[in-house]
Amino acid sequence: MQAAVGDRLRVHSNVVGARDRIGEIVEVRGSEGRPPYLVRFPDGHERLVFPGPDCVVEHPAEQR
Repeated sequence: MQAAVGDRLRVHSNVVGARDRIGEIVEVRGSEGRPPYLVRFPDGHERLVFPGPDCVVEHPAEQR
């Protein structure tokens, strides 16, 4: 998994009917875009995330 600042991290819900959590990657702490990532969620909280298999990095269309 590789990401850049400004990408979004989508954490899929493991509960039926619950929404996915989406946050903006504000800092990449691993080398060459690898985890961990500092992620800011819409509620304003920032967390250091080591993404698991339930996570997807979404790149803005402008970057690709």
